[in-house]
Amino acid sequence: MSSAAPAPALRFLDFVNAAPTPFHAVHESVVRLEKAGYTRLHERDSWAQEIKLGGKYFVTRNQSSIIAFSVPPKLEPAKPVGISIVGCHTDSPRFIIKPVSNREKAGFAEVGVETYGGGIWATWLDRDLSIAGRVVLSGAGGLAPDAFSSHLLLHRDPILRIPTVAIHLDRTQNEKMYYNPETQQVPILALASSALNAPKVAFDNPLDISSHHHPILMHTIAASLSKSLGEEVVPSQIHDFELSLFDTQLSTVGGALNEFIFSPRLDNLFSSFAAVEGLIASTSLPNWGSDGRLSMIALWDNEEVGSVSAYGAQSNFIEATIERVAVAVKKDGESATEAYQRSLAASFLLSCDMGHSVHPSFTEKHEDNHRPLMNSGPAIKTNAKQRYASTAQTTFALRRVAQLAGVPLQEYEVRNDMACGSTIGPLVSRIGLRTVDIGCPQLSMHSIRETAGSKDMGYLIDLFETFFDKFGTVDNLEVD
Repeated sequence: MSSAAPAPALRFLDFVNAAPTPFHAVHESVVRLEKAGYTRLHERDSWAQEIKLGGKYFVTRNQSSIIAFSVPPKLEPAKPVGISIVGCHTDSPRFIIKPVSNREKAGFAEVGVETYGGGIWATWLDRDLSIAGRVVLSGAGGLAPDAFSSHLLLHRDPILRIPTVAIHLDRTQNEKMYYNPETQQVPILALASSALNAPKVAFDNPLDISSHHHPILMHTIAASLSKSLGEEVVPSQIHDFELSLFDTQLSTVGGALNEFIFSPRLDNLFSSFAAVEGLIASTSLPNWGSDGRLSMIALWDNEEVGSVSAYGAQSNFIEATIERVAVAVKKDGESATEAYQRSLAASFLLSCDMGHSVHPSFTEKHEDNHRPLMNSGPAIKTNAKQRYASTAQTTFALRRVAQLAGVPLQEYEVRNDMACGSTIGPLVSRIGLRTVDIGCPQLSMHSIRETAGSKDMGYLIDLFETFFDKFGTVDNLEVD
């Protein structure tokens, strides 16, 4: 007995399999937005003459964060410009190759890596790993030899592995699975004898990084880029890169009834994909924008390490975008400052980051009355200590949206005797945005392979689409 996999879940598989890094997640979002008629804006350009009623736009920062928004064909002249915003993040815990990664030990060529975020690092052991990210090249794409350009890299073949030690050599492993991430979780690339006479690391030429990394790694990067660019790339053209490790096993729908998604990076590409789909779906409706509000998604990088970068949720990315949009569509006689401040007060952020499903073997990790379950809809996250930004005012508005969408909602609150995690909601709400934190429940968060509900993707897309389409009709609870 089996059931067909839900179509939204299958579309998500295409997205997540193509997005092993935040750079790729943003690229895949851009592809979908441009296909739906969204126009790219650049932060360095003036937007004053670009933003029009009925327009659809997006802007990226660092290739790893993106904000997309639509302006309704008609605005209410007597009301401030309210913006319905969905916020998510594009990053996940992973290993990132160090600036100088060339290592050899006991006859093996190794690649030095750094941990990023709070991963369950033991799950990366004995996996077929490869590399993805962005690379700075010279003389590529018909450019002059002294001209530089940035290119995405996604190498599908498994070239790295972090091996466990045999049980015969350490019989305590089943008691506690811990490997030191600096000394015992170093990926092996090849046997050192495969690259004799490798050059020593040198720093005399800042643009020459050839000795910083193993020759086999550099040649692999060059060969992969040659294939994707359709032209020969040699290692001497590589001048810098940001490359992460990823599991080459593809995401899939599974379980006896196809109820689950087995995948890396569910936290938080699950939410990010739903945000892109929900925005596109809402602006594809015949009467889109009829509630008189702008719709916006903001997908930030670096949430897993505190959001403190120039392109994280604590940066000015969302503030600057809201201000420029509010000023571009401001009322006659309204000052730029007043237009911005009124827009902030009228706007609403739906912060969406994955949550924790109850675990059948660890039910005691959840408070008895707050045990979200996969495939039962998103969960509202509440915390009196403000680790989440949800309030009665904001959750009530969300409940009304969910009712219109026909989407069930669950509740999550951490136990009093456990520490509570946090997300982008409290960080962004500080600028004056009303905010509610939600997330679809999942198992194995921050593992290299996570589990989510295949039905929940449809729920989340429907919730976002209705939020963008109808929030203006339910936003009438006055609380100052």
